[in-house]
Amino acid sequence: MSQKSNFVFILKYLSKISLILVVLVSCKNSSKEINDFLADKNLPVGVSENVNLVRKDSGITVSRVITPLYWDYTNKKLNPYYEFPEGVKIVTINRLSRDSVTVTGDYAISYQTTAISEIIGHVVVVNHENGVTLNTEQMYWDQKEDYYFTEKPFTIYTEKDTMNGVGFESESNLNNWILNNTKGDFIVDQKEE
Repeated sequence: MSQKSNFVFILKYLSKISLILVVLVSCKNSSKEINDFLADKNLPVGVSENVNLVRKDSGITVSRVITPLYWDYTNKKLNPYYEFPEGVKIVTINRLSRDSVTVTGDYAISYQTTAISEIIGHVVVVNHENGVTLNTEQMYWDQKEDYYFTEKPFTIYTEKDTMNGVGFESESNLNNWILNNTKGDFIVDQKEE
């Protein structure tokens, strides 16, 4: 190739690049237009990796959310949500002790409007204060009512008992259970009158 043909090739290449740059620079979209575009394409408005979110009340840490990947879909008009596609660990901290309750699962989604979260896959809830552990494959967490529930099979381990069933409800500290279709070995304390 001669020097003249090289020069013509470079000029054509540079003119294409400058045309693309002019088009990109001339685009002026508002953040609302960008959010609407992302929502229409079902894309998150934000993505974060290796998240360790701390929530405080009056300067005191009350919970932590730890996840390797976090997608923010709060740009959805009807039902904005947060998604944790690679799992989540939620730690609730009691002011008197360290970790009161820990929840882990393989996947989670939390709806902003209803404050209901769904945790799926190898869900484990541990109350560190009373030694109760719940295992299930799917669980819902009503954050407004501070309440867990599932219609899936579950296993609860306490210091003395192991219980299995299908369908479970309790306060988020694993107290005051409602168990459905339960079986297992139970130790019952009977008081004589």
